[in-house]
Amino acid sequence: MNPQNAKRSLTHLCQRKIPVFLWGAPGIGKSSIVAQIAKEQNIGFIDLRLSLLDPTDLRGIPYFHTVKETALWAPPVFLPDGKEEKGILFLDELNTAAPMVQASAYQLILDRKIGEYTLPDGWAIVAAGNRESDRGVVFRMAAPLSNRFVHLEMEVSTSDWKTWAKANGIHPAIIAFISHREEALFTFGQNDSRSFATPRTWQYVNEILISNPEQELLLPLISGAIGEELGASFLGFLSVASQLPDIDAIFNGECKDVPKEPAALHILSSSLAMRVNDMTSSKKLNNLVNYTLLMPAEFAIMIIQDLRDRHIELDHLDSWTLWMRKFNALLH
Repeated sequence: MNPQNAKRSLTHLCQRKIPVFLWGAPGIGKSSIVAQIAKEQNIGFIDLRLSLLDPTDLRGIPYFHTVKETALWAPPVFLPDGKEEKGILFLDELNTAAPMVQASAYQLILDRKIGEYTLPDGWAIVAAGNRESDRGVVFRMAAPLSNRFVHLEMEVSTSDWKTWAKANGIHPAIIAFISHREEALFTFGQNDSRSFATPRTWQYVNEILISNPEQELLLPLISGAIGEELGASFLGFLSVASQLPDIDAIFNGECKDVPKEPAALHILSSSLAMRVNDMTSSKKLNNLVNYTLLMPAEFAIMIIQDLRDRHIELDHLDSWTLWMRKFNALLH
């Protein structure tokens, strides 16, 4: 299922405290989606990488209680302690953990307790891991453990990623490049290169661009994130940014120059759409719509569809009637 459907499904299951296992290829945002749910609901979130734990780390260390004169288990401090009433305990990389660690997790998932520790009632358990086909080191889960989960498999969605990227300030050139070449979002398994493109590594590319490295460092840095061939292709795409008209001039109604290169049009369309928010004045919106009337239909529609998806009101603009007359038949 796509990330949005996975997120909605996880939200429902977490509300009912049903354990969930989220499967998917590396770098597609499994842990990010679980963290987003916790943040949006303003509840606790603890991320445990089980592949880094020993069996005793979960169960705790035994000690002798002098009053009760018996051996007890000292619960680990990284498990929820009840200070936050609700939350999500995220057991990441569960199937890469050693079988003995999985056995310890089994009791926590099955009984919501382990040793002397009991998981607070308001906390849900979500686990995640890569598939056996993803060329990672994984251990097959025992059937009793597997049967304790509802299993969801998440796939990459370009549409969902672009929505996320626009909301999180990803560089317009990256969004435009993925719009231009959708297959470039995820290239895992397509070659034997150490570096390959995933939503996670495109986020690295965004950070590289923000750091503004010297020109001669751009190619090796970006290639190190997404691979040499794709890195060179992206930098070629990025080079057309110099052909873009001034964005402020467009919003001020002072520019009628439209690039002819498709790559430049992709970057320009993403940049214009991302510049608009709820505070953008009607005058600037009107100038933007007038400018889109000069653009090729697919790019004009790309911009307006993005604004409509974000519920930006356009009906009151003077230019809207003309725009609808020209492009309405193509708008969906």
